[in-house]
Amino acid sequence: MTYLFISDLHLSPEHPRLVRGFLDLLVHYQNKQTQLYILGDWFNAWIGDDYSAPWLDEIIEALKDFNKKGNRVYFQVGNRDFALNQIFLNKFNGVLLPDIYYLNIAGHQYRLEHGDALCTDDVSYQRFRKIIRNPLLVAFLRRTPLSFRTKLVNGFRKRSSADKQQKSYEIMDVNEQAIISALEDADILIHGHTHRPAIHQVQAKQRIVLGDWREDQAYILEIDPSSNMQQLELVTWNY
Repeated sequence: MTYLFISDLHLSPEHPRLVRGFLDLLVHYQNKQTQLYILGDWFNAWIGDDYSAPWLDEIIEALKDFNKKGNRVYFQVGNRDFALNQIFLNKFNGVLLPDIYYLNIAGHQYRLEHGDALCTDDVSYQRFRKIIRNPLLVAFLRRTPLSFRTKLVNGFRKRSSADKQQKSYEIMDVNEQAIISALEDADILIHGHTHRPAIHQVQAKQRIVLGDWREDQAYILEIDPSSNMQQLELVTWNY
């Protein structure tokens, strides 16, 4: 069994190389009895489960083939695709995980999350996150026309880009105390969101940050319980 962790792919029709990189990843791991965990921002934006397009249909068909080989796909929402739910995942027998999920591998307790909730120093973002992730608001938006949601998402993306230009890297990074709290009930924390791939030592524990997907490579995490579990390393996935 292989455990594979990825995040921040930001797939969209505007970046076909990223889509191809993900499809190639599925082919590469489909015969390895893989549990694939996608920790948010799988898509650059998610406007609703009623959206369809040829590029997305190709992904769905590839995921069906992936699962037919005995593999499983698990997904946590990110800040770009928080509206994605089980309805979409049912198309290929995927599983929606809660925002915080604990996974035990070979006696080690892993905590999985997207990572944006750990950036507590970014007060304005956390305030916006609390509003936009409100279940009542999300349910309401799902009932609005697809064209309206498309305009809304484009507006959010422009606002997000403008906000990032005015904030320091430190504010947008994770908070140290938030990390310590997150590791209270886990040995290893795995998250994405910050686009700063690295493995950090936190006292006697570890924090593993997955990388965002660029035009030709990404940093992902592969865990094989039969190998040396003391030497976890990020893997460079080239496509």
